[in-house]
Amino acid sequence: MEDLKLHGFWYSPFTMRVVWTLKLKGLAYENIEEDRYNKSPQLLEYNPVHKKTPVLVHGGKPICESMIIVQYIDELWPQNPLVPHDPYDRAQARFWVAYSEQLVPALPALLQSTSAEEKEKAVQKAWENFKVLEDHWFADKRKFFGGDKINIADIAIGSLFAFFVTIEDIKQVKVLVAERFPLLHLWFDNFKNAPVIKESFPDRD
Repeated sequence: MEDLKLHGFWYSPFTMRVVWTLKLKGLAYENIEEDRYNKSPQLLEYNPVHKKTPVLVHGGKPICESMIIVQYIDELWPQNPLVPHDPYDRAQARFWVAYSEQLVPALPALLQSTSAEEKEKAVQKAWENFKVLEDHWFADKRKFFGGDKINIADIAIGSLFAFFVTIEDIKQVKVLVAERFPLLHLWFDNFKNAPVIKESFPDRD
């Protein structure tokens, strides 16, 4: 058994990325649930720079930042590879991982919106990014970005979409509109229903 400990918040899209990666690799780990408003001394010691989750501790050594952790795991445990072998495909996957960061600002903007105007502005911003994904990410109608298998781009963007669909319920607004983004909607449906993802998908309630 590997000496793996994960410090995170169960509802965080960034923690989800690491959980899904560990599950896809079939790795056992100890989950250490952090309190967002009262972080443990261990977390602050392991990540003194950003003081954020997730942090994976492997053999007593901490690794920070969700997608860095994902790639660290993928490099150490080769089963079910998440990073493409082909250099061009690998570069493309990493491009979309980087692009996923552009989706992040829309999450708090939508969650914290109080007026109809603020909500509409946040939705429109999300839709700008969704259109880029719809037009360029899934132009060839693959099941996942990695083809028939989930890869790092799916994990990076899927974690954020998991949060978007939860916000839809909270704010009573539709963001991932099937008629507007059919390929993206189909991809997310495939992603969230993949067995390993589904079994560790956060409870919607």
